[in-house]
Amino acid sequence: MSAMPEVVASAWTDREARAALRHLFDVAVASADPTHMLAAHLPERPVGRCVVVGAGKAAAAMATAVDAAWPDVVLSGLVVVPYGYGAPAGRIMVREAAHPVPDDASEAAARAILTMVGTLSRDDLVLVLISGGGSSVMALPADGITLADKQAVSRLLLASGLDIRTMNMVRRRLSAIKGGKLLAAAQPARVVTLGISDIPGDDVAAIASGPSVPDPTADADLSHVVGLFGQQLPARVAERLLAPVATPSLIEDYDFRLIGTPAAALAAAAKAARSLGLAPVLLGDDLEGESHTLGAEIARLALAGVAVPTVFLSGGETTVTLAGSACGRGGRNTEFALALACALDGDAGTWALAADTDGEDGASHAAGALIAPDTIARAAAMALDARAFLAAHDSATLFDALGDLLLTGPTRTNVNDFRAVLVLPQEMHA
Repeated sequence: MSAMPEVVASAWTDREARAALRHLFDVAVASADPTHMLAAHLPERPVGRCVVVGAGKAAAAMATAVDAAWPDVVLSGLVVVPYGYGAPAGRIMVREAAHPVPDDASEAAARAILTMVGTLSRDDLVLVLISGGGSSVMALPADGITLADKQAVSRLLLASGLDIRTMNMVRRRLSAIKGGKLLAAAQPARVVTLGISDIPGDDVAAIASGPSVPDPTADADLSHVVGLFGQQLPARVAERLLAPVATPSLIEDYDFRLIGTPAAALAAAAKAARSLGLAPVLLGDDLEGESHTLGAEIARLALAGVAVPTVFLSGGETTVTLAGSACGRGGRNTEFALALACALDGDAGTWALAADTDGEDGASHAAGALIAPDTIARAAAMALDARAFLAAHDSATLFDALGDLLLTGPTRTNVNDFRAVLVLPQEMHA
């Protein structure tokens, strides 16, 4: 975590503003670090064995915390994480697979996990560790669906602009492990899930597409998705989406424990902001919509002015809808940041940071980006048209040229997007 920056009473320099924003981001991420907070959420130790399975960007860190907390429990298992997110987890195996589009390793890991939980007794415990990114790295096609089908659908979904709930409804419908099917396979063992939420509203059936939660949308009408994609969908996928598939079990008694949430991360950042002399304003942990639209909306808040040094905090998961040939390098957070900078147009008292708490923002290979009052001017001095980069969805390329990408590497947790917009009263502009 970054050191807490010095607070300047009369003015803020660019360096101090950037340091403050980075500190708030680090605090938010640390609040969801399984190393520090998972053990308190563990269930009663089992009489028999404990098999630990799971998927997502935090799964390795969560598995490591379980292994450390239960040295005296008969423990084994397997978790799967995106490439680059692996870490040793003691007695629990860690595999890597592709994200955001599944690959052969995703399918192999899912099959191995179902095999592990399929021969347990009532005395045994299945501990499921779930976090964002799990939908891709643990992907087992339903009967009649192939991995190639799931890959094609994943690419369509990622470019569609559909909200994450709809995406996960589709993923559950096409899966042999999601939507409660892992829960059913583990019976009669006790199943407890520890989840770190990357979903607006913390819908537990949507985190990693809910492998250990009965599917509440098994009979949902997905004809609008089929209509949206039309002939791009493989015929067998369209047929599957139009024919609701019941969850293979009527299990209603399940134990799901949220151990990290976007709301908790924002609350931690707000507390840290107060210690820096900033007044935090929480705009919500579940903001959605187009990234560039939200950037323009929050710019209007900043331009309205503040009476005291203020930081607007928000989370959630925005979208970037790709159309035509405009498809550059970036993600929803770098696009938000660039849209915000364009709308602010050099406002002298506003800085901002927008980043994904998992350390990877779309196709940017960065967590996100920072903007400052001189962002647009610095780009122009380099003969770079910021608005043209925004229109081409190429925000990360611009921020890379400016040296303003936020590079953290994998954080091994994921509580979705974090946005902090620091606004100073006019008299405090350095």
